[in-house]
Amino acid sequence: MPRTSRTSRPIARPVRRNADADLADLPEVSAVDQVDTRFLQSLLGYNARRAALAIIERFLVRMEEFGLRPVEFSVMSVIHHNPGVTSRQLCAALNLLPPNLVGLIQSLDARGLLTRLPHPHDGRAVGLHPTPEGQALMQQAEQAALEIEEAKSLGLTPAQHRTLLQLLQKVYL
Repeated sequence: MPRTSRTSRPIARPVRRNADADLADLPEVSAVDQVDTRFLQSLLGYNARRAALAIIERFLVRMEEFGLRPVEFSVMSVIHHNPGVTSRQLCAALNLLPPNLVGLIQSLDARGLLTRLPHPHDGRAVGLHPTPEGQALMQQAEQAALEIEEAKSLGLTPAQHRTLLQLLQKVYL
C-alpha cells in the first residue's frame, strides 16, 4: 500500500513512460547564443525595477549599520527635514497607509529617534520631531545613501542625473 501524507491522501508516484515517445512529443529544440531582452528593455517598469535593484541591494546592507529599513529611512528623512510633520502628512507624502505607519512611529519613538509633540494649530494632531539622536542618525544615513547613489550613477552626467530624477518623478507624482 502506498504511503499517505498527514491528510490521508495517497502519495502520487511518477509514471514511467517510454523516453522515445516523450521526445517525439517535444518541439524541435534550439540553442540560444544571445538572450534577446529588447522587449523587456523597452518597458519603463522593467528598467525602473532593474535600476532600483542595483541600488537597493547596497542600500539595504549599508542601512543595517544604522538599524534602518527603507521605509524607516524614508519616514525619518521626512521627519528630519520637516520637524512637526503629522502622520497624515507623512502618509500622503510617502504613499503609506495609516495603519502601517502607526507601528513604525511607535518603533522609532521607542528607539529614541523621534518625539511626538502637540501640533501648534490643530489640537487633535500630533507633530513628529526628530530627537538629537534622530538628527545625528539621519545626517549619517542620508550621507551614506548619497554615497551609494553617486557610486551607482557614475556613468551619468549631472544633467542626465537631474533629468532621470525628473522623468521618474513624472511617472509617480
